[in-house]
Amino acid sequence: MDENQAAKILELLRDSVALPALVKPKNDPFRTLVTTIISQNTADTNTERAFESLSKSFEITPQALANAETSAIEKCLRVAGLYKSKARTIQTASKRITQEFNGSLTTILKLPLEQARKALMEFPGVGPKTADVVLLFSASRPTIPVDTHVNRVAKRLGLAPAKGDYEAVRLSLQSFFEPKDYLAVHLLLIGHGRKYCKAVRPRCAVCPLSSYCPSKSMGAEK
Repeated sequence: MDENQAAKILELLRDSVALPALVKPKNDPFRTLVTTIISQNTADTNTERAFESLSKSFEITPQALANAETSAIEKCLRVAGLYKSKARTIQTASKRITQEFNGSLTTILKLPLEQARKALMEFPGVGPKTADVVLLFSASRPTIPVDTHVNRVAKRLGLAPAKGDYEAVRLSLQSFFEPKDYLAVHLLLIGHGRKYCKAVRPRCAVCPLSSYCPSKSMGAEK
C-alpha cells in the first residue's frame, strides 16, 4: 500500500459509504465524552436511547452529573449495557473536571496533542479511543480514533500492520492520510466496516475496494 493507493481508497469510500452520525463534529467536548463512554460495546441505537434518557433527567454538564445520584445515572444508562461501570466512569470524570479543571475540558484540549491525550486517559475508564474521539470531534485535533471497525478494515486493506496494537494502527493510518482527512477516514472506515467489511462473512464480492484489498475473497456474501 502506498499513499496514491490510500488516496484512491479514500475517494472510493467517499463515493460508496454514508457517514455515521452518532457523534457530531464540533459537539460540546463533555457531551462527546459522555456519548463515547456510553457507546463502548454498545450499538448506536442503544447509545442514542441511553443518552436521550440521561439528557431528559440531567443537564449534560460536569457539575450536574458530578452531583447526581449514581443510581439515577445508572437507571438512564441501563439500556446501553455495562451501565454501572459507565455511570461510575461518567461521574468520576465529571467530578475531576469540576474539581481540577474549573468545570470544563477546555484547558485539556488546548494542551499539545500527546499531553491532551494523556490527560484524558488519566480519567478512570477513558482509554485511547475515547480520548481520540473527544480530541478529533470536539477540538479538531489531528488524530484518528481506532474502534473495532477501523481496526479490522485498516488491517484487511493493508493500511495498518496485521498484528498492530491500537497505537500502531492509529499511527499507520495517519501516515497514509492528511490531517484534514482524519475525520472522514475515521467515519468512512466505520461505515465501510458496517456495510461491506463485516467481521464475519465480509461482502467481498460487492466491495467497492476489492481491487485495492489484499484480503479480498474472504467472504462470499452478495
